[in-house]
Amino acid sequence: QVHLVESGGGLVQPGGSLRLSCAASGSIFSINAMGWYRQAPGKERELVATITSGGNTYYADSVKGRFTISTDNAKNTVYLQMNSLQFEDTAVYQCNANGLLDKFRAFDSWGQGTQVTVTV
Repeated sequence: QVHLVESGGGLVQPGGSLRLSCAASGSIFSINAMGWYRQAPGKERELVATITSGGNTYYADSVKGRFTISTDNAKNTVYLQMNSLQFEDTAVYQCNANGLLDKFRAFDSWGQGTQVTVTV
């Protein structure tokens, strides 16, 4: 079983910055990709950014140029640097990781979520 633990959420003013972290632990053989999703009140969960083990990244159009996803592969940790935060970025941010537990078993795990609130 793979556990993901997020940290770094909180309150921030518009234009401010936050850095989210998500550490994966457990019997991990390899990680294919890690990513961040978010869900605002009354809205569907949406993909924010992903990064593969090879370093390929994807960003939602709404965060391009403002958010940066990165990993520390040695620590099985993914980060989301969020700059120029806007009211619309307020949401619960969840980490996701998928990969292999061994040669035969895959995993697709989610963190518990961390709240990001952009407010004056």
